[in-house]
Amino acid sequence: MVDQWVKDFSRSVDYLMTRPDINTEKMGYYGHRWGARLGAIIPAVEDRLKVSILVVGGLPLSSRIPEADELNYLPNVTIPVLMLNGKYDMAFPYETTVKPFFELLGTQAKDKHIRVYDTDHYVPKNEMIKEVLNFLDNYMGSVK
Repeated sequence: MVDQWVKDFSRSVDYLMTRPDINTEKMGYYGHRWGARLGAIIPAVEDRLKVSILVVGGLPLSSRIPEADELNYLPNVTIPVLMLNGKYDMAFPYETTVKPFFELLGTQAKDKHIRVYDTDHYVPKNEMIKEVLNFLDNYMGSVK
């Protein structure tokens, strides 16, 4: 399934590239929960993305086959990344799944950012909006 999802994502980008009303120079990835886990794989293989935003994600708690294992892709993610996570998340415990995910990213230290909140498996909406908009303004330019 992971292979199919990655291909579907790339096909969606292919379609967007045909649209004159889409600024294809400023495409980014946004993943929430499961989508944040895929943020280890999709930005590693889709070179048309400029930034990646991952909300409440991390490494899986179980082992995966090599071609779907996030560990094999994280060092190949080199675009700017913003991660937003809860400190007390039981689905993605900070010390064992979030921190290693973040540290294994191939992105330069100056371009990878993590915000950890005193929450569980969610991020306060107002904080998420503020952080995401600031990140996008910084890396993609402000909306005019």
